Amino acid sequence: MAASMRLLVRRAIRLSHRNIGVSSAGVSGRSDCCLGPSTCRCFSDAAGDRSTHFGFETVPETEKAKRVYKVFENVAQKYDIMNDAMSLGIHRLWKDMLLHVMHPQPGVRLLDVAGGTGDIAFRFMEYVRSQQERQQRRAARSMQTPSWEDISTNYTNEDVEESKESRAVVCDINKEMLKVGKEKADSMGISAGLSWVVGDAEELPFDDDQFDIYTIAFGIRNVTHIDQALQEALRVLKPGGRFMCLEFSKVTNPVLARLYDAYSFQMIPVLGEVIAGDWKSYQYLVESIRKFPDQEEFKGMIEDAGFYCVQYYNLTGGVVALHSGFKL
Repeated sequence: MAASMRLLVRRAIRLSHRNIGVSSAGVSGRSDCCLGPSTCRCFSDAAGDRSTHFGFETVPETEKAKRVYKVFENVAQKYDIMNDAMSLGIHRLWKDMLLHVMHPQPGVRLLDVAGGTGDIAFRFMEYVRSQQERQQRRAARSMQTPSWEDISTNYTNEDVEESKESRAVVCDINKEMLKVGKEKADSMGISAGLSWVVGDAEELPFDDDQFDIYTIAFGIRNVTHIDQALQEALRVLKPGGRFMCLEFSKVTNPVLARLYDAYSFQMIPVLGEVIAGDWKSYQYLVESIRKFPDQEEFKGMIEDAGFYCVQYYNLTGGVVALHSGFKL
């Protein structure tokens, strides 16, 4: 009941006038444990009057979600191949960096939103498994000449380890993306501790305080109401939980920015047509990157949602930024 009331309150707040103060982009990493200033953005009272962007096109809010769903439905089967082609494989390094900064330990519960094909979840499960094996090796070395007390303690610890199983939940609004992710999991033999859930980032189908880590990689720019998605992330995280977002951002080097723009607009839609047979979807993806807030503005949005100690790291000169914040 309390969770339902809080959801109603959040929906009411979403209709009030609030937005984020914008400041200039920072260096490779910026942090601030204080809430930033805020300005406001006004919405019409009538839902039908509200508009938003779909790439460079202005559309009614009610239409964007449908269009985004269609984009990812169309590209699902070639999504991973296109990621390699568009980024020349560098997206793998960005995702590895996300896990390195996350540094999850055994027993952690992860929610990966907009994670349909499972890249982050698979990395998470592998990272946690390696951490668990490392801990077991250390324990084995310390137990080479055990006393009876050590043996007794070890039996107790084994029971504790069983209760420390890590879990990853992949949540995506698009069933086709989840289908591809499940097929990958089956082919890789990954099933234990992994769940697949159809759900909307703006209204997650989970109770409050459920997860230790919330991740969203290259997905939040496709959400109609980013502020609502951030509030939902805060809601489902446990106190002390961590929000982590990997997203395309603003390139900080002017020369690299010009090269990046030329490559994005002239090559990526062509690759989409050749590899996936879909020019328009990849044209939208390129345009959606340019409409997404820059590093400092998005940092402010995360703070405004209620997260603390928010920071970001620029990767590949700001082509991508890794944002992080904590629920206290």
